Amino acid sequence: MTSALFIEQLLNGLQFGVMLFLMAAGLTLVFGVMGLINLAHGALYMVGAFACATVANATGSFSLGIAASIAAAAAAGAIVEIAVIRRLYTRDHLDQVLATFALILIFSEGTRWIFGSFPLFLDVPELLAGPVMLPGGIQYPLYRLAIILVGGLVAVGLYLLIAKTRLGIRIRAGESDRAMIAALGIDIRFLYTVVFALGAALAGLAGALVGAIQSVEVGMGEPVLILAFVVIVIGGIGSIKGALVGAILVGVVDTMGRFLLPQFFQIFMDNVNANSVGSALATMLIYILMALVLIVKPKGLFPAHG
Repeated sequence: MTSALFIEQLLNGLQFGVMLFLMAAGLTLVFGVMGLINLAHGALYMVGAFACATVANATGSFSLGIAASIAAAAAAGAIVEIAVIRRLYTRDHLDQVLATFALILIFSEGTRWIFGSFPLFLDVPELLAGPVMLPGGIQYPLYRLAIILVGGLVAVGLYLLIAKTRLGIRIRAGESDRAMIAALGIDIRFLYTVVFALGAALAGLAGALVGAIQSVEVGMGEPVLILAFVVIVIGGIGSIKGALVGAILVGVVDTMGRFLLPQFFQIFMDNVNANSVGSALATMLIYILMALVLIVKPKGLFPAHG
């Protein structure tokens, strides 16, 4: 194993972590502000991916595809919040889980009805195609570096939004005491719609960015949603900082585990068995990480409320 290959896999883990952050940031905002368990968040990721692929393939512009993904996911999120989610805030978590699971089925079948069962493919934009030379003679895909940069910019933007704007003050107040900000005359229903649409837009952006790396297909959001829940448990519910740190940890641990463990087991067994055992253990690593974090810090690394 060369150092260049190790660094390349480390960057892959960072890119994967950034994608998870875009998913987990919206999820943790919704849960932190509204106390809502939203299993349909992965469906909004899928909406963003399909919107981007459709518009980009029709117009030849990846930028328009990205804009369409954010707009479509945000609009879908706002409609879902007004039509369905708004009726669940006072219900227990079991009702929320059942209702949002039903939304998964509705989105999946609706997408299959509109686009069919075959996957769509999205080309990497020409401007970001090909590798870039990094220090040390390492070649790495420019598009993956762009994803890392976008994730960093989104993280900074979310921090500024939450910490420095009037909307951010209302969001933080909503996390602490919903009844009080409602009593102060703030339209809590509008605030909830904005937060839900913001979370949906982030999920849609993640789906659009990943759509150029993998195929865009029905059900693509559910595996990522599971990892996003792991991220917010590790990072701390309601914390953007926790979502970022947790996502990078999960992305790096998962990617490096899948890369290193099969090589380690090749010392003791043949290549086929080593790959099988190593891959199986690698899938467990993030859950082992989650368990270790919860043993030390039961509320996660950076919980929003102590």
